[in-house]
Amino acid sequence: MRDHLHGENDAPHPHADVWTGRATNRVQWLLALVGAACMALGIELAVGSAWTSGVAPLVMAVVGCIAAGLLVLFGTLAFVHVALRVDEEHLEVRCGHIGVPRRRIPLSQVAGATYISHVTPRHWGGWGYRWRPEKGTAVVVRRGEGVELELWDGHTFTITVDDAEAAVRVIEARLRPTKPGAPAH
Repeated sequence: MRDHLHGENDAPHPHADVWTGRATNRVQWLLALVGAACMALGIELAVGSAWTSGVAPLVMAVVGCIAAGLLVLFGTLAFVHVALRVDEEHLEVRCGHIGVPRRRIPLSQVAGATYISHVTPRHWGGWGYRWRPEKGTAVVVRRGEGVELELWDGHTFTITVDDAEAAVRVIEARLRPTKPGAPAH
């Protein structure tokens, strides 16, 4: 097993079983703090309230703050980083600390890979796991370089990852030259 480290010789090795890469967005931690603050506010309301305005408004405020906090907290932590793993048969993308969302694509479904020098959240409508009918699907955790996969079914899948050029070389070296099920010439 070979772990990819930024700056090391990026040429694909014939005996390398696994290539890994990653992209991180530290700004997401600030958004996670906002989610934690919303949760803390909800807990403070529940514990410190004098209950003078009635139970229903208080319950709504507490539940609203805690729900909003959980959504923001877990929604941002899921996209603090993305990890890309390429082995001989598959490409796997895992997001966040628990690896969800996750997508595993057999290399037999990949027609090609392209280096994209500048992917931004604005191109995709924000950070996270994104889908746009005219563009395809993407995992965008930060602006910068990325890999765009062209799939045999006509769809694309874009991933922001550090050292995307090396990822493209590794993926291209492992691809089959024709569409699965197509007759060889």
